[in-house]
Amino acid sequence: MSETGTQARTAEGESGLRRSLGFRDLVVYGLLFIAPMAPVGVFGTLDAKSHGAVALVYVVATIAMAFTAFSYAQMVRVVPQAGSVFAYARAGLGKGAGFVAGWMAMLDYVLIPAVAYLFSGVAMNALVPEVSRWVWTALAVVVTTLLNLWGVRAAARVGFLVLAMEVVVLVVFVVSALVVLARDGAERGWLSPLTGDGSQGAFALSAVLGAVSVAVLSYLGFDAIASFAEEVTGGSAKIARALLFCLALAGVLFIAQTYLVALLEPVSSARLAAEPGRQGAAFYDTLDAAVGTWLHDLVAVSKAIGAAFAALAGQAAAGRLLFAMGRDRRLPHLLSRTHHGVPRVALLCAAVVTLVAAVWAARRDDGMDQLVSVVDVGALTAFTLLHASVVGWFAVGRRGGPVSWWRHVLVPVAGAAITVAVIVEASGTAQVVGAVWLAVGLAVLAVQGSRRAVPS
Repeated sequence: MSETGTQARTAEGESGLRRSLGFRDLVVYGLLFIAPMAPVGVFGTLDAKSHGAVALVYVVATIAMAFTAFSYAQMVRVVPQAGSVFAYARAGLGKGAGFVAGWMAMLDYVLIPAVAYLFSGVAMNALVPEVSRWVWTALAVVVTTLLNLWGVRAAARVGFLVLAMEVVVLVVFVVSALVVLARDGAERGWLSPLTGDGSQGAFALSAVLGAVSVAVLSYLGFDAIASFAEEVTGGSAKIARALLFCLALAGVLFIAQTYLVALLEPVSSARLAAEPGRQGAAFYDTLDAAVGTWLHDLVAVSKAIGAAFAALAGQAAAGRLLFAMGRDRRLPHLLSRTHHGVPRVALLCAAVVTLVAAVWAARRDDGMDQLVSVVDVGALTAFTLLHASVVGWFAVGRRGGPVSWWRHVLVPVAGAAITVAVIVEASGTAQVVGAVWLAVGLAVLAVQGSRRAVPS
């Protein structure tokens, strides 16, 4: 069967996956993976790096990631397949590029859930220290894996309840912050979250752009929505709308909460920059000082539960990626098996790898740093190939009708420039791990190519 025929068959849903997801379910998965209060852990770092203009950082980061969301929306309409960027790069750039995109995305999809599971384990260990954090971490993996094996629709329903809890906590935080600001006033200038607090000198655009390279990590995961293209009812246009809506909503939430916390922050950005040890807990310390310990604890519990279900969404996306690569025989074909519409073999493989990585990290003092340092390079490399696939499909291949130079060339080229710039700004460890992972993938691709070249 031709590639076009295969895509048509997949679009009709004859892939073994069950179509059961609606628009709300897609948004739930996207927001779960991102987490509505994702800036909590990096607020202090961003505040120090941006000279206090932390809300502006998220304005710029949202705009930067919008280029990637737009390219996803372009490709999901013409290649409505599971596997997300693997399928898009394969269609727009060729089978080899598709494998590389999927291989690099795999690094992201496997390790981001591991980070989330570890975060959940650390938070639960702080609440119940008698139980080791690696035990809590493993328990979170088991519970969410069982939900994913139950089915994508069931997992989405439970995820909706968890997401609702996170939103309620976020609303409590916003109301509490507004009450304190109305009663006591702001610790910093009202425009300082957008212009800087002045403690490190005049406004510096370079400082804001440097912080953006860290802030974009808060958005990683919104693209997981595209992995469910073969399980959504109503066509691929719903996926495109969910991608753009999810990114826009996350941007509004991130900007609002960082703006409020920056106003309440009693410590200057200069002091945070001089004392890096204060950066990780800056968000919580601000809540303690301005509102009270009760809000600190409420946000911490919400983050512990939310992190586990962020990992649930990530594990589901990883399973779909492995499923798609197995179906294309780029990975063992066993991964493409489904049971009642659920890719259980792929999900279990993703769960095992994530469990090993998360428990390994949970048993090390530097485990969190080791994982966090490498999660972004895989996703950003895959994003770069995604942008290239838009140009390849529409502008070079001219398979999508008339070429729109701003949609099919300008936007993806600008998006690729942004993702490459963020990779350049990544840590040396992340770049090395990403390069090694890419080298292994290219070796696997070369072996596959040599085997297929041998006549039967």
